[in-house]
Amino acid sequence: MITGPAWSQKLRDEIGKAVIGQDAVVERLLVALLANGHVLLEGMPGLAKTLLVKSLGSALGVQFERIQFTPDLLPSDVVGTMIFQPKTGEFTAHRGPIFANLVLADEINRAPAKVQSALLEAMQERQVTIGGHTHPLPKPFFVMATQNPVEQEGTYPLPEAQTDRFLFKLLVDYPTAEEEALMMQRWGLVTKQPELAAVSSGAELLELRAEVDRIHLAPALQGYILALVRGTRVLAEGGSSANKHLDFGASPRASLALYQAGRALAWLRGLDYVSPALIQELALDVMRHRVGLTYEAEAEEISADQIITQVVEKTPVPSI
Repeated sequence: MITGPAWSQKLRDEIGKAVIGQDAVVERLLVALLANGHVLLEGMPGLAKTLLVKSLGSALGVQFERIQFTPDLLPSDVVGTMIFQPKTGEFTAHRGPIFANLVLADEINRAPAKVQSALLEAMQERQVTIGGHTHPLPKPFFVMATQNPVEQEGTYPLPEAQTDRFLFKLLVDYPTAEEEALMMQRWGLVTKQPELAAVSSGAELLELRAEVDRIHLAPALQGYILALVRGTRVLAEGGSSANKHLDFGASPRASLALYQAGRALAWLRGLDYVSPALIQELALDVMRHRVGLTYEAEAEEISADQIITQVVEKTPVPSI
């Protein structure tokens, strides 16, 4: 059986043929694949968010579909619809692009709430309903969505019920000067992106999840995860409205996400157990989209990352 570092490296090498840098983001995407979770990518235009997800699909060798979310998109454009067949006189289900292993929801916040809600059943239950009939989605199934943090005109904020279904919210930053210089050298005179080969498969990924399930997570660390998540709820419940910075804390999905992602990250790095350092490393990506800032926090320009960092610093670390 292939080891975590070896599997990670072969995918990183293949993705690196098309995407330079973003090593931390790539690792988180691999963690999400192993933990069976969806990912929300947020970053400025031109940071290769779309290319990164497309390259991941090519390297993984799974069926990939891209849905460009627009204000006029309909739910049927995503999940499919019933089509009348004149020859038989019956309606048959026409499956939409959601029936793929890896679905890229590009600029997801540009679609209205009705379309966004069409993803809820797919993301949580791994199934969709068309014409009153339930259709299972292929295995594995992932939604990786992108959104632009600066363009507000014509956008719709994602509801908490939907953001909570994403395992991670990853912030994609600008490349370093060296990485950007390498981009110009490699692609400055080339108009076509390199073709990527499939170095893994969906079947292999499903097998590797069994290896992740064998990673040990001590009971004391389970308590640590609960303390971190519940620490955000304590902040939301306590204090006066004047100095209160959270409207609500992280949901139980945050506890499950830290548990699952912690084991996946440990396996990727060749460890057979989860350490508190790994949980601390994942805390921001797991919880930044699961807490609600108050108006006072936004007025003081206090971010969710700052609050979660304070919770991590104040929570006692168990010795395992």
